Amino acid sequence: MAIELSDELIQLEEMAWTEIQAKELTMETAVAVQAAITAHAEATEQPRYDVEKELKKRVRHPEPPATD
Repeated sequence: MAIELSDELIQLEEMAWTEIQAKELTMETAVAVQAAITAHAEATEQPRYDVEKELKKRVRHPEPPATD
């Protein structure tokens, strides 16, 4: 089963990842991402762990673009 992620959720994680890399992650950003993951998992009836795992994978380790 494919895990569905919203654009908003991806943008929040991208912001958090940028802050993490700069060693400037704020509590506000971390809490916002975790709350959004939980809300998204509940709204889409997907396991929270799976949502968070897929989100981090897509943002932190994106697939390289396909080449023709």
